[in-house]
Amino acid sequence: MNLRVDWRASTSLVGTVVKWLAVAMAFPFALAVFYGDGVTTFAASMALAVGVGWGLERLDDDPDLGAREGFLMVALTWLAVSIIGAAPYVIAGEGTVGQPVNALFESMSGFTTTGATVMGNIGFEKHSRALMMWRQQTQWLGGMGIVVLAVAILPELTVGGAQLMDAEAPGPGITKLTPRIAETARALWKLYIAITALEVVLLFGLHLSGVAPNMTPYQAVAHGLTTMPTGGFSPAARSIEYFSAAVQWLIIPFMVAAGTNFALFWHAFNGEIEAFGEDNEFRFYVGVLAVFSAIVAVLLFTGEGMAETPTIGPLAGNLEKSVRHAVFQVVSLVTTTGYASMDFNTWGSPAQYVLFVILFVGGSAGSTGGAVKIVRWLVILRSVKRELFTTVHPEAVRPVRLGGRALDERAVRGIYAFTLLYLLIFFAATMLVYFDAARVGLDLVALDAMSAVAATLGNVGPGFGIVGPMNSYIPFPSTTKLFMVFLMWIGRLEILPVLVLLTPAYWRS
Repeated sequence: MNLRVDWRASTSLVGTVVKWLAVAMAFPFALAVFYGDGVTTFAASMALAVGVGWGLERLDDDPDLGAREGFLMVALTWLAVSIIGAAPYVIAGEGTVGQPVNALFESMSGFTTTGATVMGNIGFEKHSRALMMWRQQTQWLGGMGIVVLAVAILPELTVGGAQLMDAEAPGPGITKLTPRIAETARALWKLYIAITALEVVLLFGLHLSGVAPNMTPYQAVAHGLTTMPTGGFSPAARSIEYFSAAVQWLIIPFMVAAGTNFALFWHAFNGEIEAFGEDNEFRFYVGVLAVFSAIVAVLLFTGEGMAETPTIGPLAGNLEKSVRHAVFQVVSLVTTTGYASMDFNTWGSPAQYVLFVILFVGGSAGSTGGAVKIVRWLVILRSVKRELFTTVHPEAVRPVRLGGRALDERAVRGIYAFTLLYLLIFFAATMLVYFDAARVGLDLVALDAMSAVAATLGNVGPGFGIVGPMNSYIPFPSTTKLFMVFLMWIGRLEILPVLVLLTPAYWRS
């Protein structure tokens, strides 16, 4: 059977991206040289990336990408970089992430900016600073998009770049900001780098001012690299709880920025600051954050939100603490960052149910956030409102509008289809995780299983119970972990580019 897909062209370009992954490893390699720990690990990993990438490149000397090849290349790229990205963990062989399945889980979690971890002892006692920095750096590389980065810097991908970026963000995705797609990709990455650098400087500034004693230069860089991609990997075992209240307040606006459509920042930097106020999605996004934060803050302040005594002291009756932890956790989970300012496993059922619901919200279109994405919920709400109106006024013709523009009905149906598919996969995956865990004697309650699936499929990170913010995914059997690797992969690509590859019509001549 002749295939309609030129898989050699796709795989060759995947090899190009994998080869350049060695350059990304130069930073942790430099740290390994500086600290004198892990030099061999990163030298071997860089050689592996170059060797594998060069070998794949040889499959096609002049690759030509069409739409089908674009889907294949994007899907394989995320899989390939996660596999090669696991090499430093395996070669170092330190702790639980030294096992191949765990290494792949940690790597996929990093590149997809999920933040779910199987690292048993988070910190420098068990792992080198270079390996920990690689863990943070994978999130930063994955945040704005591996393929977007490749389009920005690799001339081989200039032609076909628009198809690749559409395939990487198949839903309400990246707005074309400039006439050339490569220029748009570069503009997005410049914004991403600038905001990351600003956060690093401000975090270290807090340290110098004396209000953040634990925020050392290493910690400032590490958290800058994991906030803007909405990643959530922290080199501190207690996540952001380890740091002062000033650090927690400072990180909140950067998480909000990470969940915002980056096109708005581009307009703002070009003097169009009013773009934020005029954008329907941004107003809805801020409203969602405010409403959920207020509900959780009231629960914590009144004491209704606590099931156990937290390790950081009581919240009930303390307005600043209640508001800070409520806002931090709501923003962290809505934007799918996954940081924790405290162990919300100690919160009561009402507050936990609120947090569970917002695992499905997600960031804005064109942001680094995952899950369903807030623009889809906005369109669904407006279409429901439209249906209620036309039920009362059957003669009326009322399109769903967004930003003053009437949406095509096919786009509205596409949003319904994606959301339904997302929820179907969530329910089916929950059943699989629950029964596979039971197979090995791991006793899960329903909320644990559901939150673990929601957190991996939505690229959020922490869930509840055994996958709470201060726990890890270590207890799951290897089969479940591999399945969660699959969930993180399809969740980052918003499902469709991966499912398309599984349809016979995609491959047939």
